[in-house]
Amino acid sequence: MLEEIDYHRRRLLGAAAMTVAASQFVMARSATAQSGTTNPASVPAIKRGTNTSFGPLKQVDAGVLNAGYAEDGPADGPVVILLHGWPYDIHTYVDVAPLLASAGYRVIVPYLRGHGTTRFLSSDTVRNGQQSAIALDHITLMDALKIDKATIGGCDWGARTACIIAALWPERCQALVSVSGYLIGSQEANKMPLPPKAELQWWYQYYFATSRGQAGYAKYTRDFAKLIWQIASPKWNFDDATFDRTAASFDNPDHVAIVIHNYRWRLGMAEGELKYNDLEQRLAEFPVITVPTITLEGDANGAPHPDPSVYAKKFSGRYQHRTLEGGTGHNLPQEAPQAFAQAVIDVNGF
Repeated sequence: MLEEIDYHRRRLLGAAAMTVAASQFVMARSATAQSGTTNPASVPAIKRGTNTSFGPLKQVDAGVLNAGYAEDGPADGPVVILLHGWPYDIHTYVDVAPLLASAGYRVIVPYLRGHGTTRFLSSDTVRNGQQSAIALDHITLMDALKIDKATIGGCDWGARTACIIAALWPERCQALVSVSGYLIGSQEANKMPLPPKAELQWWYQYYFATSRGQAGYAKYTRDFAKLIWQIASPKWNFDDATFDRTAASFDNPDHVAIVIHNYRWRLGMAEGELKYNDLEQRLAEFPVITVPTITLEGDANGAPHPDPSVYAKKFSGRYQHRTLEGGTGHNLPQEAPQAFAQAVIDVNGF
């Protein structure tokens, strides 16, 4: 069970609490900030890794999936949906969720298709990892849970999904928090070669395009995932227990198929499904995101990521970018939970 956090007591500790949490604290410098924000309450200090698990997981039929998800916070609170990426799982938000719950939010953290307890309802459904399919999964999840509108936060694949929801279904998105900014892509854009140094960062994408890569990922799933963690977050000294809690979600029977299809589809080496063509055509136009947004980046992100200046103009609503200093890597919400939770609260004050 999640450790109970007394929000008001922790706020009163003030500077002393921040001293205790000095190893976790990162400085957020604001760039591209727009005026007119309110002054929301500060998130209480928390040491990274304080929480190791969620409460009992829930399941709901949603679209083509029986989706597994964690939930925290009051049932009548404003909803926040937090989306993980690869090779990660819901534990990306294991410290973020209780912080937001203590601030009064209802927090939903679903397993993506191919992860954890999420399962396809039919063996006949295509194990499709394309971006629009994953995004639509979360619209159908919102429908199943009778959630009309939510703040969406995401990291890695989850950030791409969050951006897609904000772009295509803005009426369902109260606000957006996206790690590494605007990540919507298209097969056509992905045909363009990158400079050699940038191409090198995508080595695993090309590996997955081969039969050897598919067999290798299936055989060495956990070893592969741990290597990606180390490369993507070179200054995060996670322990085996932290990794193993997430790695258990890769035992999902569809995990390898979804991961391989996702990367092959991006390169145009695997077909998508016709029913998603209209969505993909809209995404290929790289729509501007109009909802209030905060983008985040860690100063030690070892994974491929765009410079914030590249995507700033893709957000036309109230917008702010924050770079977290102090060695924060790619899995930002788990490495810097206080900063991520604060961004969620702040963007709701825009």
